Amino acid sequence: MKTTLHTDWTVGDICKGFIFDQNENKGLYGLDGQLIIQPEYQRNYIYGDKNKKDVAVVESLLKGYPLGLIYFVKNADGMYEVLDGQQRITSFARFVNKSWPFAVNWKGKTRYIDSLDTDDRKRITEAPLTIYVCEGEPSEIQEWFETINIAGVELSKQERRNASYHGPFVTKARAMFSNTGNSNMNRWRTYVAGNPNRQAILETALDWVSEGKIDDYMAKHRNDTNIDELAKYFETVINWIDSIFDYTGDEVRGLEWGRLYRQYHTNAYSKDKVTKRVEELLEDTQVTDRRGVFEFILGREQTVSLLNIRVFDQKTQKTVYEKQTKKAKENGFSNCPLCSVGHDANKTRIYKQNEMEADHVTAWSKGGATDISNCQMLCKTHNRAKGNR
Repeated sequence: MKTTLHTDWTVGDICKGFIFDQNENKGLYGLDGQLIIQPEYQRNYIYGDKNKKDVAVVESLLKGYPLGLIYFVKNADGMYEVLDGQQRITSFARFVNKSWPFAVNWKGKTRYIDSLDTDDRKRITEAPLTIYVCEGEPSEIQEWFETINIAGVELSKQERRNASYHGPFVTKARAMFSNTGNSNMNRWRTYVAGNPNRQAILETALDWVSEGKIDDYMAKHRNDTNIDELAKYFETVINWIDSIFDYTGDEVRGLEWGRLYRQYHTNAYSKDKVTKRVEELLEDTQVTDRRGVFEFILGREQTVSLLNIRVFDQKTQKTVYEKQTKKAKENGFSNCPLCSVGHDANKTRIYKQNEMEADHVTAWSKGGATDISNCQMLCKTHNRAKGNR
């Protein structure tokens, strides 16, 4: 990858032709139309703390402080895109160009750009910037993202991918999956975790359709002018979830729905029966992993470990152990009930408590409760062999 250091560009140069879109809350262009300030991979403008950080950027320039390194990517068509520095550029350009203006406190007074003295305005507009321009292949750009220490809020992995594979496919995909104004966003976020502005919804959609091979998929489709396959697959998974589950609580957000769809979408389910079973399991105090309920049901309730059924507490285990051991010693057989009915050397063995594990006499799946009346202590070998019988 080729990198070129520029120290000849000033704040004024970057501000020339600056456009800020208040509806989309982002700076669009600068450098007299040569710079795309918020390309596909950049997050939305996030200095939303009542302009405090915007003010800090401008006051730094007035005091002669450097703003730190800024990174651009140079595209094949000669256009530049902001790799890192979008927040800082948008802040000083908003102030200089009076786009969604804000004031700073300078020399004891509230000042807008027009009310600054001429020398103070020049101190801002003629301030030199330190900018690295990067050129290279997508893999090189992504490696650059992942290895350098970029100032400000670190880009997410999907934002870095968007930079590496920028093009018509990413543009259309972001327009659909990163647009918080999309009428489907609330529905999608019922099942998908993360911030759309940080590309979480897009990353999930790509993960589902590519079966986890996001980079391969983006490389293959980089120059596609439509996202039909991506959109159709994502909506198919969402519709499949809706067709089975009525429940929309926090427990369903962020589950591995792509994997679950691939594994179970050919099975038939009764939505009414599923709804009733979800309610039962979520109300069951023995179930400690509520998020596991949904895969448990999809898998025909075969994998009880998904629910992390509540275990017997230490007090119960000690009480049951002492009771079993006392009885076993009195009768001359093992304190493990299953060993005591065997025919090997363990038939009369008395185990220490740390050699035994608590077990449900009647399995939870068959209605057994996690209380002292349903507890027995088994040697580890028999308990682990017993399973859910």
